Amino acid sequence: MSTESAVVLVSGGMDSATAVYEAMEQGYEPYFLHTSYGQRTEAKEFECAEALAGEVDAADFLHIETGHLVQIGGSSLTDEEMDVADADLESDEIPTSYVPFRNANLLSMATSYAEATDSSTLFIGAHSEDFSGYPDCRPAFFDAFQQVIDVGTKPETEIDLKAPFVEWSKSDIAERGLELGVPYEMTWSCYREQEPACGTCDACAFRLEAFRNAGSRDPIAYAKRPKFS
Repeated sequence: MSTESAVVLVSGGMDSATAVYEAMEQGYEPYFLHTSYGQRTEAKEFECAEALAGEVDAADFLHIETGHLVQIGGSSLTDEEMDVADADLESDEIPTSYVPFRNANLLSMATSYAEATDSSTLFIGAHSEDFSGYPDCRPAFFDAFQQVIDVGTKPETEIDLKAPFVEWSKSDIAERGLELGVPYEMTWSCYREQEPACGTCDACAFRLEAFRNAGSRDPIAYAKRPKFS
């Protein structure tokens, strides 16, 4: 019996890398989709995603470059005139790093890729600490997008959208990834810099705290390693 294939949205970060290993643990052959959309650290993210594809011998590595999210703007990740804010882990405000409706854009491309490759499943590594600030990371969004997939693909197409960590914390993801042997030295989360990581943006803060909570040391280089909690 042949292994089922799954498209995994691979950003180059730790969550999506863990999603890759989770997909493989569930018996799927991973097809990587990585998108460069003009984000500040796109070169480093691409480097990490490509290295991970080689590490796991991915069935395919599709790299899509698109400029429309930069042209639209509205995010500190894509607009150089907007500063990336320092971490505030207690804030309930939508952060400036939110890219308007990004996940819908990425999932649309991933759905096309999954349908074209006859992949049965689509994985995304979004999680609960994301949806506290990013509206397109909420469980309700993924439930709604599953309906979009169901009605917008061929009648015979069946693609299951999986967000396995959607109710998890970053610490939960780190613990699971360490258990699965995810090579986190091949991943990148910093919103500001491409080497070393700044250590003070939201992405760095959540990541550093996750590794501490998991009783491990984050293997990538940081300019600073502050404690946030």
